[in-house]
Amino acid sequence: MADVLISAKALAALDPPPVILAVRTGPVAPGTPRIPAAVDVDLATELAGPQHGTSGSRPLPAIADLQARARAWGLRQGSRVVLYDHDRCLAAGRGWWVLTWAGLADVRLLDGGFAAWVAAGGAVTTDLASPAPGDVSLTPGHLAVLDADGAAATAQAAILLDSRIRPNYIGGPVAPREAPRGHIPGSVSAPVIDTLTEAGTFADAATLRHLYGALGVDGGGPVGVSCGAGVSAALTVALLRSIGVEAALFPGSWSAWSADPARPVAIGGRP
Repeated sequence: MADVLISAKALAALDPPPVILAVRTGPVAPGTPRIPAAVDVDLATELAGPQHGTSGSRPLPAIADLQARARAWGLRQGSRVVLYDHDRCLAAGRGWWVLTWAGLADVRLLDGGFAAWVAAGGAVTTDLASPAPGDVSLTPGHLAVLDADGAAATAQAAILLDSRIRPNYIGGPVAPREAPRGHIPGSVSAPVIDTLTEAGTFADAATLRHLYGALGVDGGGPVGVSCGAGVSAALTVALLRSIGVEAALFPGSWSAWSADPARPVAIGGRP
């Protein structure tokens, strides 16, 4: 798991220190505590591109835009990168996926996020970072991606995990003109929240293998992952990689699927 996750203690001991990115899901209030030298990254505008048609809420960013942003964050060729957030990596996982997809070789998630750093006695500051511009070059396609047709096919012929909380998977009636609720027919409910311990860190490798193995995921066949809008599914891909299973992400996920009235919707607790 060490090639995907890093503990707070191990992060503090890294020498030289890595580039640390704090993934944010909204405006950052002045005085917000942070890990020293951490650079803010906005999930909606920097780890996703503009929404269009049936692209879903958070389509992949254009690689040129992502590269410009990564350089502004201070990323250089060969940079070691650690990402965290204030919600147990539930958002930072999208950053791990996007940067790995774009060709960075050493990207890890701080296990347990900011709370784990504080609990381990890590230093905290309210000072904003001012990184020197980097020179990193990015290229797309280093992780597998599914479109809606690919997700449908994977759900029928292989395994498509749905990492949303279970009520969203089950779905049900909606008001007129609202998007349908439910899941892609054939997809399997696998809430990423189930992988967390009470302390907010991730379960150990043996537990993750048991959890996903019970859903038929053992590395022996194709696996895809979907969610609401390509965030918790990205984290699921990271966790699967940490136990040696490669999975493809459906970036548009339910936000893209439900935007197309031609796509069927399954309701209930079974695939």
